Amino acid sequence: MKTMQKTSLLAAVCLSLLAPMQPINAEENNAPASAPASKKLTDEQITKGLRAANKVAIDWKKFGHHPFGAVILAPDNNTVLMSQGNLGVVRHAETDLSRRAAETYTPEYLSSCTLVTTMEPCVMCAGAIYWANIGRVVYGATEETLGKLTGTSKMNPTMNLPCKKVFESGQKTIELIGPIPAMEAELIEPHKGFWK
Repeated sequence: MKTMQKTSLLAAVCLSLLAPMQPINAEENNAPASAPASKKLTDEQITKGLRAANKVAIDWKKFGHHPFGAVILAPDNNTVLMSQGNLGVVRHAETDLSRRAAETYTPEYLSSCTLVTTMEPCVMCAGAIYWANIGRVVYGATEETLGKLTGTSKMNPTMNLPCKKVFESGQKTIELIGPIPAMEAELIEPHKGFWK
């Protein structure tokens, strides 16, 4: 059993390392210290971003991880800078991704980036996104929908607190787009049968 857990963790770490990353120094990665304001996302970019996040969820599920995925889009709304799946109950995709992004890019640059996630960020994830200074969040399905999928599973005791309330409690504005009903069926597919 321990060998299987180590293999699963190693696979997860390898997957996270495969995600495109840039050097920490803004000069090295050609990222301006202060990025231009984000452009409005098109429906096509939202769909593409959610599908990229869902692919991460599907890939990580193969290694026994909870089927959640997230990506960070550059200010051009097309380039995936980083991706992340869930590593555990306190290492959600959005939380780990926000921490990695904050260690890699400047707050000014991240303010023009978008975090795209399959499910609505929980309270913990919303806090990490806020503190990382990520300027926009796109999510596919609501926390309420996730609660219906997980039921009373002890693996994911879902909270009923919309991320919008967390973001509204802060001193800075985070643009929020979601849920995206047209994508819901596709995004909940990896969860079917997982939470039993």
